[in-house]
Amino acid sequence: MPEKLKVAGAKISSISPLPLFTQIKEAIRKRIMDGTYSVHSKLPSERELGEIFKVSRLTVRQALAELQREGLIFKINGKGTFVSKPKAALDGSKLRGFGEAMSSLGYESVARVLSIAEEASSKRVASKLRIEQGSLVTKVQRLRYLNRDPISLDITYVRPDIGRVMAGADLEDQDIISLLENECGVHLGKAKMDIAAALSDETMSRHLGLEEGGPVLHIERTLFTTDEEPVLYENLYYSGDVFRYSLDIER
Repeated sequence: MPEKLKVAGAKISSISPLPLFTQIKEAIRKRIMDGTYSVHSKLPSERELGEIFKVSRLTVRQALAELQREGLIFKINGKGTFVSKPKAALDGSKLRGFGEAMSSLGYESVARVLSIAEEASSKRVASKLRIEQGSLVTKVQRLRYLNRDPISLDITYVRPDIGRVMAGADLEDQDIISLLENECGVHLGKAKMDIAAALSDETMSRHLGLEEGGPVLHIERTLFTTDEEPVLYENLYYSGDVFRYSLDIER
């Protein structure tokens, strides 16, 4: 049985420019993001939260509705409201590194380098990087974590000169996009992505903690310079139950 959460010392201000329900939402959100409220822990009831924050149940209901829309909590009829497993939403309309994007949302994101080595390029890699098949490339494999849980297996290919910079860099806390721009002097212009559902193989399942054949989101991405030259090609495999892609599309 999940332990019911406590919101001890929670305070809101009647003179703040933020509405009361927004202040309550942010107070609870902060505790979810910093790990104070663990996954699947039960929140106090609407009545109890109203007493804690000294507001009406309607105000509490508004705050909880916002948190539910963000995917931070979920409700089970007759049982209460619980903390969700973090589910990252990556904005596909902006070219940003995963760590940079998650940091802006308040998530903790790190990576573990599984391997980094030079190898002969396959036909697919050579085509994406516009090099001759068999030419040397550096292959970097990393496991990414979101709030300490594995979320993606990233397989990246770059030219050997860039690969040597990567080999000497801290790829656990630094995004590759940031490294390309700040340490390699690359001026990034755009990315081309293909997104598809896929099934995890033995390697993905082991790293991501999935059953073999479980759902993953496969993102195939090529980064281009402002001169439209390909500089990086990668395959990203995201755990299907903790990740979603978000796009704003206008007519």
